[in-house]
Amino acid sequence: MRILIIGGTVFVGRHLVEAALAHGHTVTLFNRGQHNPELFPTVEKIKGDRDGGLGALAGRQWDAVIDTCGYIPRSVRESATQLANQVGHYTFISTISVYSDYSQAGIDEASPVGTLDDPTVEAVTGESYGPLKALCEQAAEAAMPGRVLSIRPGLIVGPHDPTDRFTYWPVRIAGGGEVLAPGDAAQQVQFIDARDLAEWTIRMVEANVTGIYNATGPAYPLTMAQLLTECNSVAQHKADFTWVSEAFLLEQNVGAFVEMPLWVPAAMAGLEQVNCQKAITAGLTFRPLATIISDTLAWHATRTTNQQENPRRGGLTSERETQLLQAWYEQQKA
Repeated sequence: MRILIIGGTVFVGRHLVEAALAHGHTVTLFNRGQHNPELFPTVEKIKGDRDGGLGALAGRQWDAVIDTCGYIPRSVRESATQLANQVGHYTFISTISVYSDYSQAGIDEASPVGTLDDPTVEAVTGESYGPLKALCEQAAEAAMPGRVLSIRPGLIVGPHDPTDRFTYWPVRIAGGGEVLAPGDAAQQVQFIDARDLAEWTIRMVEANVTGIYNATGPAYPLTMAQLLTECNSVAQHKADFTWVSEAFLLEQNVGAFVEMPLWVPAAMAGLEQVNCQKAITAGLTFRPLATIISDTLAWHATRTTNQQENPRRGGLTSERETQLLQAWYEQQKA
């Protein structure tokens, strides 16, 4: 197949390129050339900005396009409209953040999505991100009816993750010592390795599948305690965990999911209990947790170690963790 990838050099995009090439497809990248331009030297690259620069794609034909970086409905609408007569199939990488209510477990593809009072808003914020992604899905479908695959991943993890929202745990636990563990040890967590997401996406494109699919994992209920224990096992049991309560984390204004990766208050527990059976039935598979952890650690070891040059974007700082543990012990004495 001839596959056009919008993006293709950052995290999910680069894994999609690798998966497509491994499957023997011919890949073209369309992006601004601002991130990792040295990647994939043998792959055709068309340099351009999707915001006003789609003319660079004119006159070309591809079997399918994968849009990895659509955040604004107008941009996705323009991309899908431009390509409607140039490609047969459009895959849009969306997010489970489209959903409007995370208070209950079992969110599926038919669950309500978030909306905006002003759908023309283009500022991407914590509040607008999900509803804008939902509007992007709708824009693609309107431009190419019946030819769009919208994939809604959960937290995407693994090598080359720039967010550290998963990487924090293997790295922190491998560092050893007392580790602050968040909330209810039995709280379920979900995420998907970018390589599993990419491999499955390419197979879905090959099969010309359309519709909406949640895509997170694993295929079994995984608790926070099980995740941290597995990280500790891979790290040869260097860490000791101190579990602190949700009430304490809220009192201390600990930021869910980013400052305290994978933890969310119980009122939002549905965010980590999304129903992905439709994708699993369609062939989505997951590599072992220990493999994700060990591969993440191996990749992290290749990163710049100077934190002034490469500050960690997610997770507690060592100073913040120490302060929180001290406050926790003081509270227990009171």
